[in-house]
Amino acid sequence: MVSAGDFKNGVTFEMDGNVLQIIEFQHVKPGKGAAFVRTKLKNVITGAVIEKTFSPTEKFENAVVERREMSYLYNDGDLYYFMDMESYEQIPISKDVLQDNFKFVKENDMCKIISYKGNVFAVEPPMFVELEVIDTDPGFAGNTATNALKPATLETGAEIRVPLFIEKGEVLKIDTRTGEYLSRA
Repeated sequence: MVSAGDFKNGVTFEMDGNVLQIIEFQHVKPGKGAAFVRTKLKNVITGAVIEKTFSPTEKFENAVVERREMSYLYNDGDLYYFMDMESYEQIPISKDVLQDNFKFVKENDMCKIISYKGNVFAVEPPMFVELEVIDTDPGFAGNTATNALKPATLETGAEIRVPLFIEKGEVLKIDTRTGEYLSRA
């Protein structure tokens, strides 16, 4: 159990069936009236951010959110299979749980599987991946001075914008959080 008077940034607790994490908190002791705790909370499962005020004596159940490193194996229709590298247990995860940035993940990449009470609610791909360009318009000499970009299709099927000098067959370093080209690998 955690009381509102003991709130700190990053504490995760359960309230009204939701798993909430404290982003910001402030203990307020007004000159008149009782003290209170003003918080900014993030719903861990949906990502929604809310602001709420608590009495310092309110108590909540601690919520343990599990993060496990797993290897992405393959997909079969709407199910994506991941394997725990310690126990070799394979778990299927629905396509609905995957975020848009999963399009940069290829087979055997390590991902973080985030779950609460055994229910997976998020998959975090690696922050940076190296992928080969399988299709793009040909580049030509002298295109390094401008910031012009062209579309490129990567080996996972994802499309990104790359500088004009990038050629088909090159391996690029991609930031999966933004989907941006960083450099040649």
